[in-house]
Amino acid sequence: MSVRIGIVLFPGYNRDIDAVNALQVAGAEAQILWHEDTDLAGVAGILIPGGFAYGDYIRAGVIARFSPVMRAVADFAARGGPVLGICNGFQVLAEAGLVPGALLRNRGLRFVCKEVALLPEHLDTPFTREIAGRRPLRMPVAHGEGCYYADDATLDALEADGAVLWRYANDDGSVAGPDDAGNPNGSLRGIAGVRNAVGNVAGLMPHPETAVEAIIGSEDGLGIVRSLVVSAGEWSTTGRIKYTRPAGAGAAAGVSA
Repeated sequence: MSVRIGIVLFPGYNRDIDAVNALQVAGAEAQILWHEDTDLAGVAGILIPGGFAYGDYIRAGVIARFSPVMRAVADFAARGGPVLGICNGFQVLAEAGLVPGALLRNRGLRFVCKEVALLPEHLDTPFTREIAGRRPLRMPVAHGEGCYYADDATLDALEADGAVLWRYANDDGSVAGPDDAGNPNGSLRGIAGVRNAVGNVAGLMPHPETAVEAIIGSEDGLGIVRSLVVSAGEWSTTGRIKYTRPAGAGAAAGVSA
């Protein structure tokens, strides 16, 4: 039996079909969850893809976070279920307080759409476990509000807890600082994606779901999608996700060392 992953769909989203394809390539079954849905029965994991939720007229993700489906997603996450937000999905998770930090306007105040290098920070988490080696991954970004921001104390805590999962990389493989060419939006400390304190919710700005097949330019994102699928399958059968927790990370229901 294949793992079923729910894809949250808000009005204005445009990456849902890409997400369906990515999950199918990764060996999972996709189920669309409309923004008014509250029943997540039978879903082993959640993927919130990109687009413009409700047009993002006020701020990216700020309206979507109040939708009925997000209350269900929050409950799902509280039970330990794996949740991954991509681009606007990351913004929605941040607005809902399900991951730390905030996504601000790009440093150049312009929409950015290009390929970037994404460096995985840890290879032993529910969202990176299927990535083959710590090397820069090529995949696209497409956003206007992707600058990751948190105060210094929060950033230091994220670093100490191993909660930074992905960073932007320069051509030489080094972490891209806010002003480096490899950093498309000015994110602090080159942060492209983070997880929550428990470890079962994560978000990133680049689009792994559109980088799962070599024929479309890159399959470097497949390891991230497969990681979600494997973790969801594990959680649905055992009620827990097993992985090596970084030093300092606290234990919680649904995730174990």
